[in-house]
Amino acid sequence: MTPAIVPIAPEASESLLALNNAHGTETSALTHEAWQQLIAHAFRAAMFEDASGFLIAVDQGVPYPNVNHGWFRARYDRFVYVDRVLVQPEARRRGLAQALYKDLFERAKSVGHRLVTCEINVDPPNPASDVLHEGLDFVEVGRQERPESGKTVRYMAKTLD
Repeated sequence: MTPAIVPIAPEASESLLALNNAHGTETSALTHEAWQQLIAHAFRAAMFEDASGFLIAVDQGVPYPNVNHGWFRARYDRFVYVDRVLVQPEARRRGLAQALYKDLFERAKSVGHRLVTCEINVDPPNPASDVLHEGLDFVEVGRQERPESGKTVRYMAKTLD
């Protein structure tokens, strides 16, 4: 059974930040202050009640100093950008990331959003993320080499029905 999805709880915040930073290659590590600021400005900052995973997304209106978010802001008037989604390693392959996305899709549609975006590392590769996002019908809308981070990313978008 999938645990309930709830807003990120203050008492779980530090353990979720530790999970995020343990996977910094995929998501980019954050300081405590940057983590708190991201949550405060999020369109959706959700976690499973057992802290087995989380998703943080921002919309186009957030003054978020992030190159990837900026890439979408330069091209789209209205969107929700998934900044990070992670599931504890021992809880993977149970559909939890898909459940977090479905929660986000419903919330986005309920306020009139029709586009959800994200980026996926091409270099270094992130095949699990490729499978997840392709399974959710995201399509590639661009690529960018990020020399400052040593990454190449592909930009993905999903139009909501």
